[in-house]
Amino acid sequence: MPRDSRSPLPDSPSRALVAFALAATAACVAHAPTPLADGFRQLLADDWRYWMAQYPEVATSVGHPGHDGSWTDYSPEAIEARAARVRATVGELEAIDRTGLGADDRLNYDLYLDLVRTAVDGLAFGNDALPVRGVFPHSLRMPMNQLEGVQQDLPRTIALMRTSTVDDYERIVERLEGAPRLIDQTLALLRQGMAQGDTPPRITFRDVPAQIAAQIVGDSMTSPLLAAFHTWPAVVPAEARNRLTNRAVSAYADGIRPALIRLHDFLRDIYLPACRESVAVTGLADGAAIYAYNVRWHTTTDRTPAEIHAVGLAEVARLRAAMDEVIARAGFRGSFEAFKGRLRTAPEFFHRNAGDLLSAYRDVAKRADPELARLFGVLPRTPYGVAAVPDAIAPSQTTAYYEGGALAAGRPGYMYANTYMLDARPTWEMEALTLHEAVPGHHLQIALAQELDGLPDFRRHSSYTAFVEGWALYAESLGEEMGFYRDPYAKFGQLTYEMWRAVRLVVDTGLHAMGWTRQQAIDFFAEHAAKTRQDITVEVDRYLVWPGQALGYKIGQLKIRELRARAEAALGARFEVRAFHDLVLGQGAVPLDVLERRVDGWIEAARAR
Repeated sequence: MPRDSRSPLPDSPSRALVAFALAATAACVAHAPTPLADGFRQLLADDWRYWMAQYPEVATSVGHPGHDGSWTDYSPEAIEARAARVRATVGELEAIDRTGLGADDRLNYDLYLDLVRTAVDGLAFGNDALPVRGVFPHSLRMPMNQLEGVQQDLPRTIALMRTSTVDDYERIVERLEGAPRLIDQTLALLRQGMAQGDTPPRITFRDVPAQIAAQIVGDSMTSPLLAAFHTWPAVVPAEARNRLTNRAVSAYADGIRPALIRLHDFLRDIYLPACRESVAVTGLADGAAIYAYNVRWHTTTDRTPAEIHAVGLAEVARLRAAMDEVIARAGFRGSFEAFKGRLRTAPEFFHRNAGDLLSAYRDVAKRADPELARLFGVLPRTPYGVAAVPDAIAPSQTTAYYEGGALAAGRPGYMYANTYMLDARPTWEMEALTLHEAVPGHHLQIALAQELDGLPDFRRHSSYTAFVEGWALYAESLGEEMGFYRDPYAKFGQLTYEMWRAVRLVVDTGLHAMGWTRQQAIDFFAEHAAKTRQDITVEVDRYLVWPGQALGYKIGQLKIRELRARAEAALGARFEVRAFHDLVLGQGAVPLDVLERRVDGWIEAARAR
């Protein structure tokens, strides 16, 4: 992707609509010069600085300076202080006369008040406060599962840190030296949750002790946590290299390794045997309320699980019909099951080594980059790359995921592709997956949001699941407009990925609201999607530990698709796809009702002209 794609738009009959979209984006960040507005913006700025200090890992991720040497404090005192802070913020916001703010600040006010109120509601379920970025609620009762926890946070955060100066390496060493405290605090939270009967399903936790074991090494320098100490920038003198390396080795050998062994032994011998047999979140005492909370959080709607389940079944039926058409176009004369079996097993659909798999993903990404100019008027400056999922977590990870960059910190975004079990990574899924995780999906949307000028920080880093994942799923469907899916197998792969998200609506609600078993969910998934058994098992286990999160994808995609169809019908030949996409992405991630009002306003303004 070009380093700076903010070049003037070429003249075209639809130039006015593009200009309107860009003007609307600029208007969104206008400030009303009043003392009330200034005080409100100061509250937002102060809160952001507070939460970045409370969550240093988030600060590193978004490029906020000053906290790269520390970890989140999970002591009882710190947890309570954060809860008190978010409750106090609700009171401060409610004391503000919202009517005295300008239109843009009223939107900021509404979004932030909703965010902190939702965070306060989550305290009742043992969530940490975390009212920043709109991220998935972090349970202090169950601080680890196969997808998240200290075993993920340690290597991920260290890998995100800068390595350009002596000071950068000093911060890495400080983090390494502070890691044992984080591990032991996690251990204390696990013990507390276990004593209260709050544990994840045992079947989903089966690989977590092995994830810890994979990070316990005899030679400190072979630990991925010390990878930065193998290569040095020229500005770091030899004396500093030796001193910092010795401190890093000591930090791992004397602190981290013993702490990981303590955690591993506890998980293997005590915690895993004590994990619950039930799989649905309703197996917890307040599980039904937790699920209702999570459904609202991730869909940004008031739809009930039953309504969402029905939407999922309808989408499954629609997509199955489309898949049958592609099978016929491919000239395959067998049954649907036989076609899926061929896609899951035929050698020509699989790479034989990890390097070839990564190269193929990079090829798709490079073919996607130049096509973006036809669909977007504004592109991000932050570059991105494709890398392999770390070996220690690959067995329990999904096929791919995106890790955001930070232009301020000089860090690109990355699409991480899973190279574990190559016979579970078919080639026909690669185009859709790359468009989802890289461009025009996650990287494009997240990088653009981070680069928006004038918005409060919480807006630039908000991550409403229905918007972020809905956009990425919608981005998969843009493949045909970008010249992808010409091969019927690749098209079937795209439909399989959309079917996967439709199945999620059925399976997630089935598991957590309708009494489905884990095997019932796996069987339904396997019946309707061509994904491999490894992928299906990992996915269903993901839904078990992240109840409700999987619902945001299809709900968000359907809304974006609905809004595009509405705009196309209303504007006819005056509809310009670049203007529409710039409008959707021009204010960062927002709840779906806010997006709908924005698009409707754009349509009315265009009609008036």
